Amino acid sequence: MKRGLPQDPMLAQLVQMARQHQISRRAALAGVGGTAAALSLASCAAAEETVVAATDLSDSEKVLVWHNWSAYMDEDDDGNYPTLLRFQEQSGITVDYRIEIDDNDTWYAKVKDQLELGQDIGADVACPTTWMAARLRGLGYLQPLDNANMPNKVANLAPGYQGNPDDPDRVYSIPWQGGFAGIGYNKQAYKEATGKDAPATMSDLWAAELMGRVGLLSEMRDTVGLVLLSQGIDITSADSLTEDAFNLALDEIKAQIDSGQVYNVRGNSYLDDLTTGNIIAATAWSGDITLINFESGTDENPDPFGFVFPESGVTLWADEFVVPMGATHKRNVEALIEYYYDPVNAAELALWVNYITPVVGAKEIAAEEDPELAENQLIFPNADTLAKSHSFRSLTGPEEQRFSAAWQNLLLGS
Repeated sequence: MKRGLPQDPMLAQLVQMARQHQISRRAALAGVGGTAAALSLASCAAAEETVVAATDLSDSEKVLVWHNWSAYMDEDDDGNYPTLLRFQEQSGITVDYRIEIDDNDTWYAKVKDQLELGQDIGADVACPTTWMAARLRGLGYLQPLDNANMPNKVANLAPGYQGNPDDPDRVYSIPWQGGFAGIGYNKQAYKEATGKDAPATMSDLWAAELMGRVGLLSEMRDTVGLVLLSQGIDITSADSLTEDAFNLALDEIKAQIDSGQVYNVRGNSYLDDLTTGNIIAATAWSGDITLINFESGTDENPDPFGFVFPESGVTLWADEFVVPMGATHKRNVEALIEYYYDPVNAAELALWVNYITPVVGAKEIAAEEDPELAENQLIFPNADTLAKSHSFRSLTGPEEQRFSAAWQNLLLGS
């Protein structure tokens, strides 16, 4: 008999915010000329021809290919992924896990032609951000999943994720992980450069002592969102986050880029700059700092990097499982999702990656394993933490085009 699992009201609040505001993790445009334009054109109309789902070969082929972000899977000292290895052992399904998503737009640019034709993109499942998943669903590029094959998902998906008006049964996109965007920094280098223990505001990134040593995420909603919050803008409100407000935030960012304060603007690869010392501080994603501490820490200095919430608040995002129409192993993907929606597996994953799990019951399991980590606000945020987080409001189609084009022009130096 399956044990009943308590529901975490704070997690429910978090995911309710996510659903209402269509939060996103990453939407980078750096280095992708024309990507925003391609996305905008694609979003203006549904696919002209109906795309038919590929034949599912899961019965005869126990394999799947998974496109995901870096720093998004538990990892041991040998570079293996323990929870994923256990899934393969239990299911008999071989998983080709590929770190292919540096940001949503560059990933989309690589696969959009195949998506439009309903062809295999080289992945059976991917985990883009909520807004991108919604775009793909609206264009008819995604296969619906079968809830009958995912009883754990049906039972344990946090309530706030349910009832999405565009996907009421949650069969086109299923939450993987969520988190915050704030400030990541090298503790020793920041102290030596500024005399302070840690940055406290976004303006601290513009300090003269950090000239040329600051990194920015190429995700529009996170980097611009953090600057908007620092300017007193409510990014959840259309009345506050107007086009004029957005452009003022861009002006501030452009001034810092033009002055040489900013070393570069990147997607997930910003971690390379932090670990190599090219930058001292950056806008960053919460769980990523756990990974680089694991990789760079020593017995004498186990946590060389820190993550802080600016006083003005952080942004909130989520990434989701999707199965493209050309994927040929849908049922194998359903088995994968079913596995990660077991609270035991979800807890093990969350305690390693330090991102927010959408699985009800995972916190209670985590508390049994590591009570201290179960109180970690980056994994299981309470009401006070959630009050400091904000999700970038939904944009209309025309706004999406104008905002994205302005952001891309800034990144390309136009």
